[in-house]
This record gives sequence, C-alpha cells and structure tokens, in this order.
Amino acid sequence: MTTHRGTILLVDDEEKILKALGRALRDAGHAVVETTSPRDAQRLLAERSFDLLVVDNVMPQLSGLDLIREYTASTPENERSQILMMTAHATVESAIEAMKLGALDYLQKPFEIDELLVLARRALEHQRLTSQYRYLRSERDEQFGNYGIIGRSRPMQDIIDRAERVAQTKSTVLITGETGTGKELVARAIHNRSAQRDMPLIKVNCAAIPETLLESELFGHVRGAFTGAVTSKKGKFALADGGSIFLDEIGTMSQALQAKLLRVLQEREFEPLGSERTEKVDLRVIAATNRDLRQMVAEGRFQEDLFYRLNVIPIELPPLRERRDDIPSLVDHFVRKHSQRTGRRIDRIDDGVVEALQQYGWPGNVRELENTIERAVVLTPATVITADSISPLSVGTTQAAGLPTLRLRQNIEWVEKETIRLALENSKGVKKDAAELMGISQRALSYYLAKYRID
Repeated sequence: MTTHRGTILLVDDEEKILKALGRALRDAGHAVVETTSPRDAQRLLAERSFDLLVVDNVMPQLSGLDLIREYTASTPENERSQILMMTAHATVESAIEAMKLGALDYLQKPFEIDELLVLARRALEHQRLTSQYRYLRSERDEQFGNYGIIGRSRPMQDIIDRAERVAQTKSTVLITGETGTGKELVARAIHNRSAQRDMPLIKVNCAAIPETLLESELFGHVRGAFTGAVTSKKGKFALADGGSIFLDEIGTMSQALQAKLLRVLQEREFEPLGSERTEKVDLRVIAATNRDLRQMVAEGRFQEDLFYRLNVIPIELPPLRERRDDIPSLVDHFVRKHSQRTGRRIDRIDDGVVEALQQYGWPGNVRELENTIERAVVLTPATVITADSISPLSVGTTQAAGLPTLRLRQNIEWVEKETIRLALENSKGVKKDAAELMGISQRALSYYLAKYRID
C-alpha cells in the first residue's frame, strides 16, 4: 500500500515522548511540527493548515479535549485537519467525546510506535480522500451553474445567454478567442445544456495530433488501411454519434482534411480510412480556434465553404484584459478550487493583490491567471496570499527587484527565457500556439529554444 505522506502537528507536554513520536513519523516520510504547549498548538493551527493533528489529552493549561473542542468550533468543517487523540486508560471517556467532536480515532497509552504509524497513515489517507471528494463536489456544483464559466461582466453574460439559446438546437457552433480564454468550457456548457447531454461529448485537439494520424483519429480506419493498422478502430465522429464533437484548434487542419470535414458537415456521413463503407452520424459539431479564419480564407489557407459551414453560430470570447471586472471573481474561484484540491487552507488575499492582478495584461488569459493562483496557493507559507506569493513577472510588474542583475544583456536574456517558459506553459506545450501567443514565427521560436536549450 502506498503511504499518503502529509503534514502533522504533534502536541504532547512530555518532551521525551514528543521527540520519539516525532522522529518515528519523520522516518515514515511525514513533515512534523512538534510542540509541548497546547496554546502554541492553537497558534499554529490558526496560522497554517495541517493534514493531521495528534494531541495528548492530559496537559497543563489546556487539555487535549479542550484544544479539539475550541479548534472544531472555530474552524469550518471543510478546512479541518484529521485528529487523533492520545489518552491514558483513565481518560478513555474523553477520547470518545473527542471523536464525537470530529476526531477520527484515539490511541490508548502506552502504545507501540507502529500503532501510531498505522493510524496516522489511515488518517492521512482519509484526509486525502476527503479533500478529493470536496473538490469533485465543488466541480459538480459548479456544473449546475455555468459549468465553470465565471464572469459577471456584460460580455460574459451575453456569451452565457447565447450558449444557453444555442444549446436548445443542434446548430454548428464556432467558438473563437485567444489561447486560454475558456473555449472548451463554453463547448462543454452547450453540450451539457442540450437535449443530447446524456450522450458523449468527444473532444479532439487538432493541433496536438500529427497530421498523418488526425484523419484516422477523426474518421477511424479498418485493419490493413496503413502500416501498423493491425486492428480496425472507430473514429471520434463515430464515438460522438448522438452527442457532440468538439474540434479544438480547427485552424491547424490541413486542406485535405478540411475537404473531408466539409462533407461530414454537409452530408453527416464519412468513410473510415481504407474502407468503402459509408457511415452516417447524427451529432452537433462545435469547433474552436485562436486564429483568424476569415484572414486564412482570404489567404487561401482555409476553405471558404467550410468556414461558412462552421460559422453558423459564432461565439467570440473576449481576452481577459477586456473584462478586468471579472478578475476578482475568477481569483476567488481559483483560490477555492485549488485550496480544496490541494488541501491547503487559504483564509484571505492581502489588500492590493487583486488590484495588482487587474493591472496586468494577461497574455495567457484565464489559463495564465489560474496557473498564477494555483502557484500562490501551493507555495504561500501561511494562510494569506500576499504579493510576495505571486511572481513579479506574473503580475506584470517591472520592479528592478524582479530582475536578476543590473546588466542589460543578462536581463534581456532572462526576460526572453521567462516569456518563452510562460508561453509554452499557457499553450500546454504546443509550440505553434506558443509562437502565436508571443507574436513571433515558429522559426523564430525554434531559434530561441535552441539558443537557450529549452526542450
């Protein structure tokens, strides 16, 4: 069995016992904070979160039971540590009362070290599963709202209204917007509010699949259709029959595949690769792109007929810099999401941090903002997110303290490397999208990757 290692607060007024138990828990791979003072334990519990509290009952100043009672009364259930109480035989009744208050179990002194390790492992696994459950429940609850689309600004409310209206039909939808604006969330919302919600939503990232394999991925193939095709395979269109298919980054599709896709949209039929048998499908097509398809049509790189077939219901997502009023709501949402997912307790965000985030341009849009908040939740040492928890580059400051040196050339190289790193992060490693995000050609990006030896 894999042990779930976690953070443990160990409280016992007998220092010799405290040191022995702390050493054993550390040897098992846990991060342990020890204290002989229950008042000190109260302070630590208020300042940061722990996965597990192991506390003795009989202590001066404050009993373990009183410590547990005050802790559970002052801490919301979804932010509490798991609790184990250590107790002598004469105070077993107190341990039972502690369990009624929320303690998971108790250890009766004297006990073997292995008993503590087993109970700690069980408690930490319970904490992990509880955190996962809370996260999944929050995701589910969110889906009954706007399926993760956060925004009170007029542009976002208009998009939500349009998505709700189009969901009642089976019309083809084209979602456009910069990388990281939430195109997949809108596609999911449309499908999940449609009459086909019980049927599959099949997602295909056209940019992430090599061109030589994309046709097989979309339409399937029969055995022997090409070298390596040892079995027949259903394509994504066949799998989406009755539901919806989401074609992300449609602008990267080759001209040959564009022609085949046009036929599917016109006739709702196709032939798997290597087959003469025609398959019919009944589904909704939702396409998305961060490219200007009209410009691509003018340049002869995208079929005009296909563009008009896709653009039946256009939905254009604004970049985050054009809806800055939504940033406070997004920050609050991402803090709750990632604190629940990671089990980290975050009480608040320092004054001024959100305002600073609203001043930044967010070239990576909502995805970059989420990455920034996730880093802050994970890396902040306390329960308050401060400006120090967020990288100066992420919030767009140009303070000299954010630069490595006062040497101009070294600073330029550092900024180039950081920009490339952020672009790759926000494009999920797709170099074509990273280059577009940075406003340079793929050839130029390849030069910089080689220059700085970035994989």
